[in-house]
Amino acid sequence: MKPLLLSHFTVTSCIGRGLSSTLASLRRRTSGLTHCDFDTVDLDTYIGAVAGVDAVVLRADLQQYDCRNNRLLQLALEQDGFAAAVQAAAKKYGSGRIGLFLGTSTSGILQTELAYRRRDPVTGALPADFTYRHSHSTFSAADFARQYLHLSGPATVVSSACSSSAKVFASARRMIEAGLIDAAVVGGVDSLCLTTLYGFNSLGLTSSQPCRPYAADRSGISVGEAAALVLLERLPDRPDVAAVLLTGIGESSDAYHMSSPHPDGLGARIAMQNALAMAGLAPAQIDYINLHGTATPSNDASEGKAVAALFGATTPCSSTKGATGHTLGAAGGVEAVICALALQHGLLPGGLHVSALDPELPLDYLCDNREQRIGHVLSNSFGFGGTNCSLIFSRAN
Repeated sequence: MKPLLLSHFTVTSCIGRGLSSTLASLRRRTSGLTHCDFDTVDLDTYIGAVAGVDAVVLRADLQQYDCRNNRLLQLALEQDGFAAAVQAAAKKYGSGRIGLFLGTSTSGILQTELAYRRRDPVTGALPADFTYRHSHSTFSAADFARQYLHLSGPATVVSSACSSSAKVFASARRMIEAGLIDAAVVGGVDSLCLTTLYGFNSLGLTSSQPCRPYAADRSGISVGEAAALVLLERLPDRPDVAAVLLTGIGESSDAYHMSSPHPDGLGARIAMQNALAMAGLAPAQIDYINLHGTATPSNDASEGKAVAALFGATTPCSSTKGATGHTLGAAGGVEAVICALALQHGLLPGGLHVSALDPELPLDYLCDNREQRIGHVLSNSFGFGGTNCSLIFSRAN
């Protein structure tokens, strides 16, 4: 593929709002996970909540889109000069030549949960001020962001569970390669809700401790929330030497099981191989892997086997979900931005909360930060049903 430039990007999660605070938290090895106190949830688990989301007021002309998910998305749109960068791109290309591709899994479902509490006691009717289209609908996020940014190009949402905001990079790349658009806003947003917390708990996938990816005693996920955004453009003739590029994308659908990954990581391995082939790289050229690493026994075992089979035990890798929690449909976007920061600053973030690694997974798993110049990184995102996506990001020089 022709590399694409990540000309601007931003992220908000429980470890910080914006690039500076996120990088500082990664360097300090700070986790944003706290014991669950979200709304009325009564579960012994940890979450990665973004502080202050309830206090966000949507722009006056977009009040009908009010929900936690879009408030979180507005936070991201307003930081690191992201909206201004998109507006500059719109002037350059035209607002109709910029696509918008966002990933989400639950979107504004919390708004529906809150509306159900206010049903008419006699008829059971939902309150008149509730609109599914502007809140719960998965397209709500894209519609809100498109109007916020005054864009008129193609807009879509990918909702493929935890690979959602990785797969949007593939959607954008295909449209740019086809000549339908000149640039794209990509990323993802997912916010806390009761359905997610109780749902993962019912599957026996939540942990009563902060999640411990790849630990011998890992016991489940910590659900988080986040918003991450990237502006993708064609590569200029003379990119900055520190520019971050999207150089490889690999997708696969193994459909092994509705919620469990293939035990040997077949789909994961195919996705990684496809990304390497598209980037024209050998496994030995990857300097760091940001693992999907959810901290469930089966997920880490499956991915670990796939990584070991393809890369051996010498490629540094880690999961940053011990810091951010598993942000579900936003995870791919969050970890793409973390990979971009790693490339820019030569920081390989070590995993958190791990006292002893799983001896059955022979990987060079980092339990502490490492600083070195890196040229290529791979980021894995794998979702329920075997929907897999691996992305490769590279320094321009």
